Amino acid sequence: MLEFKKPEISDKPWVDKCLKHAASMSCEYTFGNTYIWAEAYNSEICKYKDFFICRWGSGNKKSYSLPLGEGDFSDAIEQIIKDAKENGCTPVIYGVTAGYLSMLQEAFTGKFTYKYNDGFNDYIYKTEKMATLSGKKYHSKRNHITNFKKNNPDWSFEEINSDNVAECIALHMKWLNDKDDEENEDYAEEFSAVLTAFENYDKLGFKGGLIRIGGEVVAYTMGEELKGANCFVSHFEKAPSEIQGAYAIINQEFSKNCLLGYEYVNREEDLGLEGLRKAKLSYHPEIILEKCIAVYND
Repeated sequence: MLEFKKPEISDKPWVDKCLKHAASMSCEYTFGNTYIWAEAYNSEICKYKDFFICRWGSGNKKSYSLPLGEGDFSDAIEQIIKDAKENGCTPVIYGVTAGYLSMLQEAFTGKFTYKYNDGFNDYIYKTEKMATLSGKKYHSKRNHITNFKKNNPDWSFEEINSDNVAECIALHMKWLNDKDDEENEDYAEEFSAVLTAFENYDKLGFKGGLIRIGGEVVAYTMGEELKGANCFVSHFEKAPSEIQGAYAIINQEFSKNCLLGYEYVNREEDLGLEGLRKAKLSYHPEIILEKCIAVYND
């Protein structure tokens, strides 16, 4: 029987231990991501033997993560199917990458239907390339950064810490206020997750950086390590659109100053948004990680 509960900071050590065995660089496979979005997605977590399992939603609209950890994978999937049925739900498993897809197909032949949506693919880059932006294909990015530095000679970079968190929150609020009312409503859940992240920044093991112009914070980014994958996941990145090169320089400076210890950086999905997709593709991802939804049909 699966016993689910709301995630707490005290759960991080055992969840991290399970996630080290995840055979993927999926952005969902981090404790911080689960914790900061728990309120928005009504997330609950469960420790089943040596597996971590997450469940989202309410009523008969629940869905599940893969069981991540060590042990009998098929048994853990059976427990997910049982829990879903007990809640009157069709068993649905999100974030199924290629390795787990093969495991599901082998253990549950014909019992799941697999659905893909390009909007949920992860964009994964070589950190060194993000830090150097060398080569012809990054020429436009280097130009943006050169113009930024030329127009803002008093710019500076620093890591996020308890002394400057409030300034990052203020920047995010300004970014929100520049949106229209409809968009503000759409981004409310993201801002709630950002606040949760900053309130628990050190406890979650988050890492971030910011850019200043004349002492004022104009861009920030933050994320966390993806355990066992030599990869960092960037969860949030914000800057005013009117400051040319702000996004390009925070990306490069953070990669150069904070992320060279990781081989890869996962910059998450584009959610089907054409502008976001174009921006992510412009950095020439090393890997576009496909993820599907497995729907039980037995």
